[in-house]
Parts: sequence; structure tokens; C-alpha cells
Amino acid sequence: MPHVLVIDDDSDSAETLAMLVATEGMTVATAGSLRDARRQIALQPPDLIFLDLVLPDGNGLELLEDTRSMPQTEVVLVTGHASLDTSIQALRRGAADYLVKPVAPQQLQKLISRISAPCPLQHEAQELEAKLEKEGHFGALWGRSPVMRRVYEQVMRVACTNVTVFVTGESGTGKEVVARTVHDLSRRRARPFLAVNCGAISPQLIESEIFGHEKGSFTGADRQHQGFFERASGGTLFLDEITEMPLDLQVKLLRVLETGTFMRVGSTTVQQTDVRLVAATNRDPMDAVKAGKLREDLFYRLNVFPIALSPLRERAEDIPLLAQHFLDQISKREGQRKQFAPAALQRLSAYKWPGNVRELRNMVCRAYVMATDTLIHDACLPGDPVQAAGVSDKPAVPSLTIQVGTALAEIERRVTLATLEHLGNHKEKTAAALGISLKTLYNRLKEYAALPDGTLANQTAVEEGH
Repeated sequence: MPHVLVIDDDSDSAETLAMLVATEGMTVATAGSLRDARRQIALQPPDLIFLDLVLPDGNGLELLEDTRSMPQTEVVLVTGHASLDTSIQALRRGAADYLVKPVAPQQLQKLISRISAPCPLQHEAQELEAKLEKEGHFGALWGRSPVMRRVYEQVMRVACTNVTVFVTGESGTGKEVVARTVHDLSRRRARPFLAVNCGAISPQLIESEIFGHEKGSFTGADRQHQGFFERASGGTLFLDEITEMPLDLQVKLLRVLETGTFMRVGSTTVQQTDVRLVAATNRDPMDAVKAGKLREDLFYRLNVFPIALSPLRERAEDIPLLAQHFLDQISKREGQRKQFAPAALQRLSAYKWPGNVRELRNMVCRAYVMATDTLIHDACLPGDPVQAAGVSDKPAVPSLTIQVGTALAEIERRVTLATLEHLGNHKEKTAAALGISLKTLYNRLKEYAALPDGTLANQTAVEEGH
């Protein structure tokens, strides 16, 4: 029978939580100080600890260091104030989750059910490592480079916790694949994984899409609608391009993260949520904060466990492996096996891949189609990889002079518009060159069009019909 230790100097709070735990069929003990807690742990090592941070003889964070020698023990922070700094510090030190007092019975039941479930990694870690060495992939993530091995290590450390993950990296580096891998290796794998691109939903609809709405709450709301938080219940919600979320909605998202509750649009009923959140952005998060695109308090709440993905150009040793993987996929799908000539792989490895893994995958698909026989050689590759290896007749890229002290938002605007003009108003190439998604580029151009000096943005928007 699982054993639980409740550590809280408030005896009433400790006894109430102990009674709730006992109803879940577990044995439970209580402690009112660090000293009492250490004595209880020595008498009977617990499977689960509910830990209050403010104790008479010290900070509960000290106990987290002690529990590192007990890998089978999970620690859940219980706080009466939802202190952002201390909660994040506890999660980074190894706490599996945190609850806010008073603890609701339903919320406790879900947490215990989730934490007591076996973590898939306990059974699959050796298999994943063997496939990495033999085949070159860790789940759906491919690559043997040191930077990718670091990502795999981070995924393995965080997957079985309920900690919020913040994935950063250029467009096309595989942020959603990382989120999916975290979900697939977690205790939530049997529940839904939902991915939401915050930049692809209209600002007028994004709140109702994420939190849901009641019938009649606004024009066109002819029925009740469950949002992503409800549909992902028990599972993982991936919020991509989080910096494109409207600031007023970021405030509501922060409240969900701190309290585990939300309300549908047009409702006064508080809903409990049990969702693991993974957020991502292709911007530098601190630049987004300075530019007013991301609330600073939300950034620190999301950035509990950061995972940074390197661009493909910084792990060039993975390019042949990735290219072969994509070629094997399309060969299987199309029913005809083709292979790369050595010179073609060399050309692919020489290219800088501004669109990263996504661009490489698309390039391999085009090369497969262009190959007239089973061998993919230099002539099958479109122009850019060839030009990257030195065969280029393009004029030199123009430079842009920016004065020291120019606001980051203004620098971003000038670089974006200058790149768009240099590339002949080609949106896809511009987005790839800037390392952002096409949707993000359109959003930026709409913003620039509203500025007094947004002539170029207005002009290009009209030319492209947007």
C-alpha cells in the first residue's frame, strides 16, 4: 500500500490533507517541521510527500535535496500563496507538481492517480538509448550530435514530472516534436495531446478556442463549446508561438497556471483543469518581453524547465542521418526505394538550412520526385543547396545600418521589411531567412502596415492580396 507523508506546520491543514489522502486508500503520516519530517522518512520512506515550504525550523526546499537519494519518492509542493518564485524553484529542484491551499478533493484525486501511475520511461529508457545508438533517433527526434543528446537528456528528466516546459528554437527545428516526445514518455501518454498555434487563430476567437464558451456568449455562439483546456484534460496542451497570444489572454493563461482553474467565455462557473502545458516560441523570449510581446510574469512561469533547440546549421553532422530518414519515409510511402549519391549528401551538408529540419524534409521530398531513376544526384537538388556550395550568381546581400540604442521592435521591423524587399517580396523565402513561420511574418506585416511609415508593408500586403 503506498505511503504518504504530509509536512505542514499548520496542524489543521495537515490533518485535513491527511484525511483526504486516506480516502484514496493510502497510509499517511504527518510532520510539522523538517526535523519531524526527517524522522518520519527514516522510519518509513514515503512514496509521496506533500511539502509546505514555510516550516518552523527551515525552508522545505532543504528537504528536496534529501529526497534526491530516494528516486521512488515523489514530492508535491503545497502552498497557501502560490508564490511564483518559490514554486518554480521547487519544480526546478525536482518537485513533481504543486497544489494551492485549500486543496480540492477532485484535484487531489487526479494528482494522486497521475503520480501513482507507472512512468513509461522506467521501462523504455534502455530501449530508447539502444535505438539512439543503432538507428540514430530518440523516439521521433533524430540526430546523434552532442546538442541533440543534451535535448534527449532533458526530455528524459522532465517527461515523468508535471513541470511546465518551455521550448525555444528557430522555426522548423522541431519544437512540436519535442513536445510530443515529452507527452509520449509521460504518465499522460494515454490521454490527449493537443497542439495549438497561437499565431494561426484570430485574436477575436482565440480565448473561446482555448477556454471554451457558453451558448449565447457572443454573436454566433449557438452552442456550448469546449476549449482546448477541457479537451486536453488529463493530457498535454502544446501552445506554439506563445508570443503571438494577445496580452490580455496571457493574463488569463497565467491564472490557469497558478490556480489550475479557468472559466469559459460567458460563464461564471469555475472549471478545474488537469493539463500539462508545453509552450514554445521561435523568438528570443527576453527580446519578446522587452518588445511587449510576452508578459514577463508569464515568461517566468512558463520557463520552469527550458529546452533550447539548436538550428540545423549548428548540428551539421545530423544532416545525412535526417536526410536518409526522410528519404526512407517517402520511399516507403511511394513504394519505390531511392538513394542519395555521396555528392548529393555533401551538397546537403554544405547548405545552411535557414528553414531548418522542415526545409530539409521538403527538399528531400522534391529531390525524390525530381530523380528520374533510383539515384538522387546533384542535378536532382533545387538551386539553393548547389548555390550554398559555391555555385551562385546572386548579388551580394545588402547590409543594413542601425544606430546604437534603436528599440528592438524597430530593429525587427527594419530587418523584416529589408529582407522582404531583398527577396523580391517572396513571403516564404523571407520567413525562412528570418527563422520565423509564414503566419508570424504575415502578423508582423499587418502590424507594420498600421504604422505611419509602413509604406512597404502596405505595398506588399496589397500585392499579395493580404
